[in-house]
Amino acid sequence: MFSLDKILRKNIKNLTPYSSARDEYSGTEAVFLDANENPFSGPYNRYPDPLQTEVKKRISRIKQVETENIFLGNGSDEAIDLLIRAFCEPRTDNIVSVEPSYGMYEVCASINDIEFKKVLLTEDFQLKTDEILKTINSNTKLIFLCSPNNPTGNSFRNQDILTIIQNFGGLVIVDEAYIDFSTQESLLTALKDNMNLVVLQTFSKAWGLAGIRLGMAFADSEIVSILNKIKYPYNINSLTLEKANEALISDRTKRIWINEILKAKEVLVDGLANIPVVKKVYPSDSNFILVRVSSVKDIYKYLVDKKIIVRDRSNVILCEGCLRITVGTKDENSQLLDALKEYA
Repeated sequence: MFSLDKILRKNIKNLTPYSSARDEYSGTEAVFLDANENPFSGPYNRYPDPLQTEVKKRISRIKQVETENIFLGNGSDEAIDLLIRAFCEPRTDNIVSVEPSYGMYEVCASINDIEFKKVLLTEDFQLKTDEILKTINSNTKLIFLCSPNNPTGNSFRNQDILTIIQNFGGLVIVDEAYIDFSTQESLLTALKDNMNLVVLQTFSKAWGLAGIRLGMAFADSEIVSILNKIKYPYNINSLTLEKANEALISDRTKRIWINEILKAKEVLVDGLANIPVVKKVYPSDSNFILVRVSSVKDIYKYLVDKKIIVRDRSNVILCEGCLRITVGTKDENSQLLDALKEYA
C-alpha cells in the first residue's frame, strides 16, 4: 500500500519552509512596506505571487483539476528535480524509468546522487510492465514514465501505466508534455483514485510558450504542499505569470494550432514515406516524428549544412539510425522534404 509518509525524506518532513513576505498577505491593494522592494517602477517592482493563484485558477477551469492539486514550476524540470529531492535519499534510494526516454530524469537523478535504473522498452516502444515491477525494490521511491514518449513519439497504454501505479509503493510520475497531440486520454482523470500518481504537463509544446518556461505538476494536495514547501519562494516570475494568464483566457488558439500541427504531420509523414533514404517512419502521438534513415550521420550533417536542424537520435538504444523531426510550418516541412529528395 502507498504511504506518503513512508517515502518522504525525514529532513523534508521536519523542514521549516522559508516564509516569504507575500505568504502572509495575498491581496493586491495595500501599502506594501514588508519586502524591501523599490516603491517605483510598478508593477514589476513587486515580487510575484509565490503560489501563482490566478494562473492556477485558470488552469483549474481548463484541466478540471482543483487548484490545490496544481504545482507550477520553472519548466517541468523544476518539478522533476523537486520530486527527487523530496523523496529520494542520496546514495541510498533509486529511481526506475525506461529507455529510450527523456534524458532529464537521469540527469536530475545524477545531480542528486540517486541511482537510476532503466528498463528497455519493447521493439514497438511499449512498456515491459512485469520487468519494471521486478526492477523496483524497497529503496525505489520514484518511477518516471513519459507518455507520449520522447524520442519515440508513441503513447504507452494507460492500462499498463495504471498497473504499475497500483502495484508500486512509491510515486509514479507520468510526463504528458505531448498529451495534447495524442488521441489517448490524459491520466489526469486517474488522479483522484491514485494518490501516488503525479502528472506533468507543460506550456512549452501545444501552448507555444517554450520561452516562458512554465511547467505544471498535478498531484494529490499533500504532494503539492510538499513541493511548495521546498521550492524557491518566488519560483515563477511576474512576466511568465502575465503571459500565462493572457494565454489561459481562452485555449481556442491552442486548439487551432494543434489541429494545424496534426494536419501538417500527416503531410510530412506521407512525404517522408516516399523518399528513398527514409527506411521507416514510426507512429507518432506527438508533434514530432522518429524516422529511420540510411547514412544517418551524413544526412544529419547535410541538413545542418542546409540550415535545417533536426535531432540525431542514432546514439540512443532502439533508435539506431534515427532522426527526430519536429513538425514545423508548411513551408519548413516542405524545405525539409525537398532537401531530403535532393540528397536521395
